[in-house]
Amino acid sequence: MSPMPTGRALLPERAWTSEVHSATSSLRTFSFSWFVAYKFLNSLFMGLSIGSVFTLYAPLSPATFSAGGIGLALATLLIATQYHRLFNRDWFFRLSFFVECIILMGVIAVLLLPIDQQLAMFVYLGYQLSFAFGGYLVRYETLLIARDQDLKTLDVAKQAAYLVGMGLAWVIYQVLESYWSVSTADGQVRSLYQALVMVEIAVLYALARSFPRPAKNGKV
Repeated sequence: MSPMPTGRALLPERAWTSEVHSATSSLRTFSFSWFVAYKFLNSLFMGLSIGSVFTLYAPLSPATFSAGGIGLALATLLIATQYHRLFNRDWFFRLSFFVECIILMGVIAVLLLPIDQQLAMFVYLGYQLSFAFGGYLVRYETLLIARDQDLKTLDVAKQAAYLVGMGLAWVIYQVLESYWSVSTADGQVRSLYQALVMVEIAVLYALARSFPRPAKNGKV
């Protein structure tokens, strides 16, 4: 009777799969340390911004969220049918960068436009579009990071940043209301989004450094 397989026995196969998908005509190298920084900043942004969506989405009707959920499911299904084309570093970088640019556009829109139904719809559609690629990005990320210890480092960094982001958001809201007399939800969200612009720019920078193009002399 053969022994039961363990998680460690699957590691060489997962690493081999990652190499196959990543090496196929890839024009970019990969920096794990910068990728950890990217995911840390990305989760920090999520933690900071999570509470603001309740204010931004307030003008939308429940039917909007139902329709958005259907659209998200269909988009995710369509993207899943293209995994055989998308499972390489180049597409992972392009789509990750595209998603982050969409989020940056939403942050800038909050700062420039009145918080009304049009802005709420713009931000909501932007987030839904980014969520549509979420399944693909998470799956390829697991293939890209083949070592268990690296996955642990990445997940710890993400969760820690998310908690820090939520804690900072709470502190910012309290300071705005208690010391700067910004008591309205709209005013607090706009103030927070001034900081989120800088965080999102840092996210884009870290992402670009995570997948540099090798120089002609072989150096990154």
